[in-house]
Order: sequence, then C-alpha cells, then structure tokens
Amino acid sequence: MKYLLKNGTVISGTGGKKLDVLVDGEKIIRVGESLFEQDAKVVDVTGKLLFPGFIDGHTHFDLEVAGTVTADDFETGTRAAILGGTTLVIDFASQDKGGHTLKEGLAKWHKKADGKCSCDYSFHMSIVEWNEETKKEIQDMIDEGITSFKLYMTYPAMIVDDEDLYKIVKALNEKGCFAGVHCENAGVIDALIQEAKAEGRLGPENHPLVRPDTMEAEAVHRLLVIAKEAKAPVMVVHLTNRKAYEEILRARENGQTVFAETCPQYLVLDDSVYSKPDFEGAKYVCAPPIRKKEDQDCLWKALAEGQIQTVATDQCSFTLAQKAMGKEDFTKIPGGLPGVQTRGTLLYTYGVRTGRISVEKMCQLLCENPAKLYGVYPNKGVIAEGSDADIVVFDPEKENVISAKTHAYNTDNNPYEGFEIHGDIDKVFLRGNLAVEDGKLVQEKLGTYIKRGLRQPLA
Repeated sequence: MKYLLKNGTVISGTGGKKLDVLVDGEKIIRVGESLFEQDAKVVDVTGKLLFPGFIDGHTHFDLEVAGTVTADDFETGTRAAILGGTTLVIDFASQDKGGHTLKEGLAKWHKKADGKCSCDYSFHMSIVEWNEETKKEIQDMIDEGITSFKLYMTYPAMIVDDEDLYKIVKALNEKGCFAGVHCENAGVIDALIQEAKAEGRLGPENHPLVRPDTMEAEAVHRLLVIAKEAKAPVMVVHLTNRKAYEEILRARENGQTVFAETCPQYLVLDDSVYSKPDFEGAKYVCAPPIRKKEDQDCLWKALAEGQIQTVATDQCSFTLAQKAMGKEDFTKIPGGLPGVQTRGTLLYTYGVRTGRISVEKMCQLLCENPAKLYGVYPNKGVIAEGSDADIVVFDPEKENVISAKTHAYNTDNNPYEGFEIHGDIDKVFLRGNLAVEDGKLVQEKLGTYIKRGLRQPLA
C-alpha cells in the first residue's frame, strides 16, 4: 500500500518542517515538498505533527513479580503502546538464578511475545548470575540482536554483587554493549523496612520513606565508581531525583560515559500520592519511588539541557486487587504502574506546551536517542528516505482526559486519572500499515521482533 501524507510538519531532533511523506510498503521512500504520486492514497495531515514512531526502551509485560503476574501481557500491553504512538517496545528478558542460561531466558520471552504484539518489539537481557558460561553467551545474545543488558543492585531474585557488576560491565564493553542498571542500596533499604515494620508503620505512605533518594544516589555513585574502574559505559535507568542526578554529572565531568533515563511518573507526580486515603497510595508504589516536586523540576531542566537521554515508562501494571495484596504490609504491594499509552501525550502537554522542553527535544527523547542507543537507527527513530514507515500523526490541539474507563490497559486504575491532556494521537503507521486511526486501533498484532545492532553515537 502506498500512502502520501500531505501538509504535515515533520519533526526531527533538530527542527520541524512542513513536508510531505511518501510511504510504499513498509518503508518511507520520499520526504519533500509538494510531493505527488498518482497511485498513492493521500492522507491530509494539515495542522498535524509527524513524529517518528516512539520507542519505549523500558517495559515489563507478562512479568512474574511479588507473587503475581503483571496485568498486561504482550497482547494487551502492546495494544496500549501503539495507541500511545509507540511503535517499538524493548522489554526485559531475564536469566533465572540457579544455573540457568541467557538462552533459556530469551526463549521464555519469545514464547511470551511472539505473535501477540501490536507494535514491534525487542528485548534487553537481564543478567542475574555471572560465570564463564554466561560470559560466552554475550556473543550469542548479540547474534540474536540483543545488544543492551540489565543489571539490578536490589531485589533478591535479581541482584548482582559489586564484584560481578564490575566483571559484567567490563565484559559487555569489550563486545561494544552496555548495561542499564537499577540503582538502589538493597541493604539499607532492608534495614529501613525492618524499622518501619517494628514501629507498626505498614501503610503505602511508608514506601518512599524506606527507599529514600539518598539510597538511590548512593547506588548510582557506587555503580559509576565501578564502571570507571572497568572503563565501561553504563545507563542509569528510571532516574528519579536530584541527588542521583548530581552523581551522574560528577562522573561525566570526570570523563565517564553515562546515559540516563527517566519516566513520566517522576516528571508529573510527586510523593504526596502515597498519602492518599483509602489505600489509594498503593497505585503509585514503584521502585524507585516517586519523589518530591523539586526533583521533578530538576529532571525537567536536565531533559531540556540534554543531560537525560531518554524518557521511557518502566510499564509494569497491576489491578487494584493485585495491589491489595499489600493491604496489611506495604512491602507486599506489587511495584509498578502503567504508562505506555500516555507517555507521549503527557510529555507534550506538560513539557512542550508549558515550555519546559521543545518539540524537537521531545523527538530526541522518544525517538532519535533511543533508536541510536539501542541500535535501530536509522531504520527507526527518524522520518527519512529508507527508514521504516513508523509514523505518529500527532494532533497538537486535540484535548482529552486520561481515565481507566477509556484506556487500553488490562487494569482498573490509572495513575494519571483525571489528567487533562492537550495534544493527542490521531494516527499511527507501523512499518507502513495504518494501525491507529482517529485514536482507535484498526489493525492489531502486526508487530515483529527487531534484531538490534550496537549503540550508535548521539548527536
């Protein structure tokens, strides 16, 4: 099918320009002014912004956690993603502890995802045990198109100690790969949890108190000291606060390569949500926790200055019944919240329209930077001749209200309930297929597994 998108403003990381876009099959074949193609279906996108398909580099679908499984699997989660303009998600396949291999983890995640996805998908690989066999498997993962990895400095089932952390980031760098790292000080957090329970503090309002910003910042500092010794680049995922951010700046000043990611929940919510009455605060339990208003301001400024490279979601959704598993003990509340459907609209409404970031910066954060970091540029992340025809037709004037009654998640709650948005998704093309029209899903399960190459330099 040929489509000719006429009269829209094509957005890139360097600017916006009124251009037409000609799509033939899965590819963009021409971008220019006043294009004409006799046998193409003309789509008038006057007044609309044309973004490259958004890339979400941090999702958790069909994940077993805290004695339950996320409410959204790859089928429902990627439906929500494509409705939100995301044409590629990168989820986390994981090795299991107890002598299991990376290959086993990858096969498990392919079984979860293959044939079910409404947007394209890839995987990072979480490494939870390190030995010579795991080291040999790094090349196997690269051969399978997995060039980024995940490490945890917390959670008993996932944590790696400092010795293995050093060995892993060094070995990954030798192959041209890097790890994103969940940074929290597990030991001190456990001690703070014990104190809270001993004092009878069991409600969700205690969640941010036992996982303070200092314990995120300490872990970021420790990670970066280790990475410097290993001479390896790393990414700090879901960055939440000023103290941790300042650790990243100091490391960069010392010549280190450090990437950073944050999420919408840390940009538009603050820690007052945990004190909502009637156990409402449980909806917002995630790790690291949502922080204070001044941390929000710091993160927005860092985004504008290009110091944070991507905005992902850490999508990890649960129903109210699942959250109620921690009714008597906040540490048993499954951690995570949904976000793939509203990431772009929240960033536009509360970032671009408020003047905190430019529309070009939004394109860098959601499209270009993740495409380069995760080795899919220029097939994805840009509207250019020869690129995949992943295109978001964004209506900057469309207004909406976020609600669990209308979202596509398999949940009965939304952390952004009642948030007004000004700017919303009109159409989404996935590799030349019109998947979303007038904000509604019209074709599903078109997603394919994307093999990724090595990280490319950011502009």
